[in-house]
Amino acid sequence: MEWWQAVVLGIVEGVTEYLPISSTGHLVITADLLGLKTPEKQAAVDAFSIAVQGGAILAVLTLYWGRVRHMVRGVFGKDATGLRLLVNLFLAFLPAAIIGLAVHGWVEAHLMATGPVALALVVGGAYMMGIDQLRQGRFGLPPADARGKGIDDLTPLNALTIGLLQCIAMWPGTSRSMMTITGGMLVGLRPRAAAEFSFLLGLPTLGAAAAYAVAKNLYRALANDEPSMFEVLGAPNIIIGLAVATLSAALAVRWLVAFLNRHGLSAFGWYRLALAALLVVLSIGGFVKVAG
Repeated sequence: MEWWQAVVLGIVEGVTEYLPISSTGHLVITADLLGLKTPEKQAAVDAFSIAVQGGAILAVLTLYWGRVRHMVRGVFGKDATGLRLLVNLFLAFLPAAIIGLAVHGWVEAHLMATGPVALALVVGGAYMMGIDQLRQGRFGLPPADARGKGIDDLTPLNALTIGLLQCIAMWPGTSRSMMTITGGMLVGLRPRAAAEFSFLLGLPTLGAAAAYAVAKNLYRALANDEPSMFEVLGAPNIIIGLAVATLSAALAVRWLVAFLNRHGLSAFGWYRLALAALLVVLSIGGFVKVAG
């Protein structure tokens, strides 16, 4: 992998990880168009696509360091609000940790294909537009309270509900951010607060996924006496990708919060439909290939 390819993948990961548009769909298309999905590089690129999420983690740690500090203080009994947030994040993370380990192999074997990914993009797009309509009082229901709840008002049951919805994002193309942001809105959070909780929930969720991907790649390389992702792609390129992902994710997080407050989710829904169509067209034309 060339350094500029690492830059491109880092930008794509950073921008799409926290937007509800599926980082998987974008990375699949980008890696293929860059010519990185060759048989000898496939495993390394797949691992890199997950490990580069570390940049998104660093971005949230930087932007929401105040929240993280409160949670650390809460562990030592010095901040009750921080401790409550930490407990809620743990409850929201728990379903994905348990179910993710159980279904990871099945998902890779059956859902990492063009059809399932495109379907997830389409269903997710329609779902987000439906959530927007619901919040605006359509379907004969009263509109959601524009004020809503803040992140400190979440109950343990609210957090667990968001965590269960996050599990749906194990289907490639769904988007973890989409499920957690809309889940927050469904339990009464303001758009800004729902996005903030989604970002913070990404710390353990993405952290666990990235650590697992790197460990799995290194173990496979050692067990099969084959090169690891660091040898195939180059350690400097991986570092470049992480750095670029960190910067682009920070910019995307700032932009998303402002956008949600003004415009809602429907624009992302339409974008997902367009991305699904593009993925199918590129797949039929032989330009990209999603395969487990």
